[in-house]
Amino acid sequence: MAVRSLGCCVRRLLDILQGRAGLRGWPLPVLNSPCRAASRPPGSTLATADTAHPASYHTLREQAARQPAAFWGPLARDSLVWDTPYHTVWDCDFSSGKIGWFLGGQLNVSVNCLDQHVRKSPESIALIWERDEPGTEVRITYRELLETTCRLANMLKRHGVCRGDRVAIYMSVSPMAVAAMLACARIGAVHTVIFAGFSAESLAGRINDAKCKVVITFNQGLRGGRVVELKKIVDEAVKHCPTIQHVLVAHRTDNKVHMGHLDVPLEQEMAKEDPVCAPESMGSEDMLFLLYTSGSTGMPKGLVHTQAGYLLYAALTHRLVFDYQPGDVFGCVADIGWITGHSYVVYGPLCNGATSVLFESTPVYPDAGRYWEMVQRLKINQFYGAPTAIRLLLKYGDAWVRKYDRSSLRTLGSVGEPINHEAWEWLHNVVGDSRCTLVDTWWQTETGGICIAPRPSEEGAEILPGMAMRPFFGIVPVLMDEKGNVVEGGNVSGALCLSQAWPGMARTIYRDHQRFVDAYFKAYPGYYFTGDGAHRTEGGYYQITGRMDDVINISGHRLGTAEIEDAMASHPAVPETAVIGYPHNIKGEAAFAFIVLKEDAGDSEVVMSELRSMVATKIAKYAVPDQILIVKRLPKTRSGKVMRRLLRKIITGRAQDLGDTTTLEDPSIIAEILSAYQKHIDKRAAGQ
Repeated sequence: MAVRSLGCCVRRLLDILQGRAGLRGWPLPVLNSPCRAASRPPGSTLATADTAHPASYHTLREQAARQPAAFWGPLARDSLVWDTPYHTVWDCDFSSGKIGWFLGGQLNVSVNCLDQHVRKSPESIALIWERDEPGTEVRITYRELLETTCRLANMLKRHGVCRGDRVAIYMSVSPMAVAAMLACARIGAVHTVIFAGFSAESLAGRINDAKCKVVITFNQGLRGGRVVELKKIVDEAVKHCPTIQHVLVAHRTDNKVHMGHLDVPLEQEMAKEDPVCAPESMGSEDMLFLLYTSGSTGMPKGLVHTQAGYLLYAALTHRLVFDYQPGDVFGCVADIGWITGHSYVVYGPLCNGATSVLFESTPVYPDAGRYWEMVQRLKINQFYGAPTAIRLLLKYGDAWVRKYDRSSLRTLGSVGEPINHEAWEWLHNVVGDSRCTLVDTWWQTETGGICIAPRPSEEGAEILPGMAMRPFFGIVPVLMDEKGNVVEGGNVSGALCLSQAWPGMARTIYRDHQRFVDAYFKAYPGYYFTGDGAHRTEGGYYQITGRMDDVINISGHRLGTAEIEDAMASHPAVPETAVIGYPHNIKGEAAFAFIVLKEDAGDSEVVMSELRSMVATKIAKYAVPDQILIVKRLPKTRSGKVMRRLLRKIITGRAQDLGDTTTLEDPSIIAEILSAYQKHIDKRAAGQ
């Protein structure tokens, strides 16, 4: 192994992760041992035995930044189950987008998530499925989940799925969906989970980009008391997917659906399979999964996450950010179709042997007490959800919360977008009774796991409302100005970049590494550009200020404005569109579409109705613009580029501060659009 010297602070962290240290683990006490001096990096602030200061959050953070190999190497070695030890901890170069961790090592992710826990405690609960039907949870033990995973893995192999093949999973949140992910991991196949709210066209696009061999789905889904016709959507999608050989159909409801020549009844065939499946030994940098996320070009990006580094980072952040303790019930209410579901419903909790809640429903079905009744009934200790849902529930008042016992809660978390101050205070004071730790987490599909959050920290360290605050171990943020210079000091803002690789980050964009380099490493050479802006306080804390590119965040779902524009531009009456994100008091952000109509377009109301339907069909219902404004033309530069920042300022009430407009082809267009916008808001006000 490349690193032979293990710093005492990392040894202490390992003790905590393996249950050999104090219950909470923060602060990390000094260990008076001979390894201290030998492992101390030059210039480090590691406390000596004489000073008796703790090996603290700051010490660990410094070591992770200064000596990544010495920090991550022992953690990976002792936290994961390996078939073959790695020989090199990391080999990364941001200039070329090369990222490699734990090279030479081999392991199987499903073994780390299932087998090791089955050997120790087979009947411990792995999953609690909070089904859409209120009050009808189902508990799945680690033994049961392993057997289901193995049967499904054997079934996939029998239907021609081999190591490296891609498998699409289009399912609602359920134990079968989790087993499908783990079955792929067990045999070395690559899963791509596609959110079960996407349209047939979006589903087909992702299947074709990944060249999937198999789709796994349900006959129907249930959400908020409504039936979702998942199989029908898959049927429509696979008409345009030549690589699909089989569609494996599980049953969420008792309703029969059409079964064609590609379709295989999943449960019926699984019952014939052996409940034991030998795990494939995978290289640390082999693909684990693809996950598609929106890009500013309009073409979704298939981000590649690999085996060991991703798993270690998901497990470590799950433990330390949320103060997870053995025996806790961890409640992340995200859908498995998003990275939050991958990292904090499935891989992180299961690697840690936790009990993870699968939430199939909505926060207001059958009423606004759904989350809190679930917390009471399941005795959830950590609750992790989106600010969008919190803002929605806040409007229903405190009574729905106070009706239920939430004394089991210890940590609350928000994810997906920055949380506003009012929602933070309500979550902390009302839901958490002002006694729970509240962690506002910042991270991305690309980062694989939480990068900035209030915890871990020194014991009792302050938490500021609505702020992510502290970088996780190995995360080294920098702020950059418009000229690409590093912004130093406090009370400053800039583009948020990360200067050092970490194990959980995405490795590439599937089949398009140059796009990966261009998207994340080109804007600020030598740095990973997050696409977000941030503010750093005088105390060194980070607050995320929002996206800096043409990506908007609707209810926690990242969506490229170009995707919406492409969907709308396919209407024959619409030659030009420009979509802008704007603040929304429930969704966080919403889409505002400016459209130009052809002279012979006909009834504009009919066209707008058709546009909304097209966006819902081509992307998803959540992507439909909240507002559509017809204009005669769009503001363009002399080179033909649409000046979206001007449109953004107009709809956010900053028309008096448009900045430099000298590059506009025709400056008179501003007054033209302002007039149309004023009529639009007057009409909306009159209609309310």
